[in-house]
Amino acid sequence: MSQDDAGIDLETSLGYLLKEAASALRGAMESVLRPLGMTVTHYSCLELLAQRPGLSNSELARGAFVTRQSMNVLLQTLERDGDVVRAAAAPVGKALPTELTEQGHRRLAAATRAVRGVEDRMLAGLTVSEQGAARRMLRSLVTSLRAEDASA
Repeated sequence: MSQDDAGIDLETSLGYLLKEAASALRGAMESVLRPLGMTVTHYSCLELLAQRPGLSNSELARGAFVTRQSMNVLLQTLERDGDVVRAAAAPVGKALPTELTEQGHRRLAAATRAVRGVEDRMLAGLTVSEQGAARRMLRSLVTSLRAEDASA
């Protein structure tokens, strides 16, 4: 069996370690969001809307890394629960812009405090300089992978 046919060494695979870190982060976030009646996707949707009011279902789905169908179900729930409002008719095309309500802003503030605590815990072993270096490295990895996807 050639080196190319050998499996990936999980102890040294950066991709596997990134997946493990993402899984640990998601689990920690779910743990602090659950008592607030939220999931990571729910929180992500509210955060995206706070930073970019008026995003469409498709834009929210891309930003939260879920399907349009999953986001549509979530938006219906958030609208029913009073966290968001959507226009009755699309101002242009078919996209219905969505915005947070006052209640949505309050719920987001509580969730943001909880998630910030998780991120602080995750970064506790790194200096400010190391945190900046980690951000740059991760951004570089994402950029490289997206450039390869775009050229394919």
